[in-house]
Amino acid sequence: MAGFPEPQPGVLYLTEGGQETELMYRHGHELPEFAMYPLLNDPRAVADLTDMYTRYLEVAAAHGFVALMAGLDYRASPDWASKLGISRDGLAEYQLRSIEFLRGIARPFQAQIPQILIVGMVGPRGDAYGRNQTITADEAEEYHAVQIETLRLAGVDLVSAMTFNNIPEGVGVARAVARAGLPLSLSFMVDSAGRLTTGPSLKEAVETVDAQTGDARPDFFGINCSHPVEFAPTLVAEGQWLERIRSLRPNASMAEKQALCQIGHLEAGDPELLGTQMATIARRLAHIDVWGGCCGTWDDHLDAIAQQLRRLERPV
Repeated sequence: MAGFPEPQPGVLYLTEGGQETELMYRHGHELPEFAMYPLLNDPRAVADLTDMYTRYLEVAAAHGFVALMAGLDYRASPDWASKLGISRDGLAEYQLRSIEFLRGIARPFQAQIPQILIVGMVGPRGDAYGRNQTITADEAEEYHAVQIETLRLAGVDLVSAMTFNNIPEGVGVARAVARAGLPLSLSFMVDSAGRLTTGPSLKEAVETVDAQTGDARPDFFGINCSHPVEFAPTLVAEGQWLERIRSLRPNASMAEKQALCQIGHLEAGDPELLGTQMATIARRLAHIDVWGGCCGTWDDHLDAIAQQLRRLERPV
């Protein structure tokens, strides 16, 4: 199995921001069941997506970041597709179209960006903000294998599992991705106490997933859909588990997570402050090299974060 590259001096990765909140609140598109891939049938939405991803790639190019480009397939798994009346075959076709869309947007930037990696995004089987405590690792492995097999056929460079909130599902998705021979980034959400909504601490989640997956363990872990005021105190801890955290994708606002997807307007927060908060973490945890955003963020936030991180390399 080909793994994700180990951290290298001067090499930083930039993900996209919060696609869904940008599309809903800045561009006015409806997202039934929070699914983005059906928008590929809407020319106006495709134009907005093209503009959004172009601006994201321009930020990566301006600051010399490797682009980790994902984002249309978070809800591209069987249960969510069935709610939209989409068959298994239809879902696989949407997945392949989503990955090809990203490749098409990336093509003009190949000479401007150090490297562009195409990422398949996997979301939890249930509500990311619920407790999802009934799923077992075996059930999660079987369920997520459907989406992941299509990502293997699409030839993605990385699978990014986002907004996971319980340990068994993290174990299951890690096993499914390893079976497909792909690298995995597994990101959890945390609350203001530094815990997953199902109860475990971030430390417990990372250590348990690693212990229960062995050679199939994720290439690295991350945090997403949380604000720095929630996760920064967690990252003050010590221990080897902390070195397994390589990715941070913060929300723009300190507002309650679920509200950000239902509030009816964009909560963009303060991009410059977010950049400063990320740089503060980077000073202490230099091994974190995958940066991006989640709800409420897009190119302004990504640019502020990237500027601050590059500034750390050039102290005055």
